[in-house]
Amino acid sequence: MKLSPSDRVLLLLTGILAGYQVAVGIDGFDTLPIIAYTVGFGVLLVAGLLIFILGFDVLDSPLVVIVSTIIPLSLATGLAWQYLASYRTSYLVFAIVSFLAVILTRAIPMRNKFPVFVLAVTHGVAGMTIFLLPIILSIQGKTPPLFALVGVGGALIGVGGLLLSFLKTGKPILSREIILKLFPALLLLTTAFFVAGFKFG
Repeated sequence: MKLSPSDRVLLLLTGILAGYQVAVGIDGFDTLPIIAYTVGFGVLLVAGLLIFILGFDVLDSPLVVIVSTIIPLSLATGLAWQYLASYRTSYLVFAIVSFLAVILTRAIPMRNKFPVFVLAVTHGVAGMTIFLLPIILSIQGKTPPLFALVGVGGALIGVGGLLLSFLKTGKPILSREIILKLFPALLLLTTAFFVAGFKFG
C-alpha cells in the first residue's frame, strides 16, 4: 500500500510537531524527564520521517515492535519521574526490564504466547500511565486543566502501538489495510495532543 499525498502531509506535520517538542517544548524539566521526553519525541520524529521517505514498507521491519515500545515507555517514565516521586526508581526499573524483555522475546523465537503477553503488559502499563496520570493530575488541580490533553495523546499512542505490535506478531486486531489508512492521522493526532498538553498544561 502506497502513501497518498494526504498521508505525506500528515506525516510531515507530525515530524514538525515532534521536532518542535524536542527543540522547545521540554525546557525547564529535570534531567531524567528531559532525556525521556527527548528519546520519546525523537523516536516519534524519526519514525514519521522514515515512513514519509520509505513508505509503509518500513513498518515491515522487525524493529517496528521495539520502536513502537520505546515511545510510550520513554514518555511514561518521564511523567512518572516528574509526578510520582515515590515510584521514580521502581518505574524506571520497570521500563528498563520491560524494554529488555521485549527485545529478548523478539530476538529468541518462541512458539508460545509469552512474547505477546510481554508486549501487552509493557504497552498496557505505559499506555495507562500516559493516559491516566495527566488526567488525574488535572482533575486534582495539581496541573493546569489542559495537561489532560497529554492523557488523550497517551490513549491514542497506546492504540497505535498495540495495533502495530499485534500486526507484527501475526495477530492483528484490525486488517493491515485499515491500520495503514489510520496510522498517519493517528500519529499526527497523538503528537498534536502531546505537544498541546505539555505547552498549555
